[in-house]
Amino acid sequence: MSKQTGIIKEHLFHSAALQEELTLLIYLPENFSPLYKYSLLIAQDGQDYFRLGRVGRQVDALMKNEEIDNIIVVGIPYHDVEDRRKKYHPSGAKFQAYIRFLTHELVPYLDQEFPTYQVGYGRALIGDSLGATLSLMTGLAYPNTFGKLILQSPFVNDEVLQAVKDFKGSSRPTVYHQIGKKETEVKTTHGEIEDFLTPNRELKSVISEKGFSYTYEEFDGDHTWKYWQPALTPILRLMFE
Repeated sequence: MSKQTGIIKEHLFHSAALQEELTLLIYLPENFSPLYKYSLLIAQDGQDYFRLGRVGRQVDALMKNEEIDNIIVVGIPYHDVEDRRKKYHPSGAKFQAYIRFLTHELVPYLDQEFPTYQVGYGRALIGDSLGATLSLMTGLAYPNTFGKLILQSPFVNDEVLQAVKDFKGSSRPTVYHQIGKKETEVKTTHGEIEDFLTPNRELKSVISEKGFSYTYEEFDGDHTWKYWQPALTPILRLMFE
């Protein structure tokens, strides 16, 4: 894969909702200019998407070939697995506060700092596993703010399924949803073994009934970056063409 030519800047950001200082990883493409408008790709598991997912390099290559719109990638790292669970899991202690941070603090800040479209279709949330769950739940709660949702092997439980069933918004997000056919015995951060494939198929059924612009994919692999990383280029090409 080609060398990344854009730059990643670290921005310290104080979140009143979370009562903590966050380090945002903001990727600006090589040809960044305030004269252009940019879509936002906001990544939970931010460090992982840059380091393991190589999202910067993939965005670089796609933009150079003029295959996608201009994009700024914003990665939000987590501190450790416990912090991640508190923020990303639907029953996590900081779950609602994290959604408030994304919607009411981060988006206004990014719209002020960068030449963004400032509309829902110009903002995408992406995440893997619990990060995908958080992205979906945030998009369902604020469909006017986040018009695109990219879900890589989300954790799905009854609460997630019910949130989709209860969705009544007139503004419907565009959703890309993938799950591995071998994700039947996923070891969670709490050491439990869970079947991700079956509930993701249920999620597909529920989302399909809602009339979203929806792409569902089952890949021949398991719950690892070995499969999520190469999937990013075709996903980005589809979601940001």
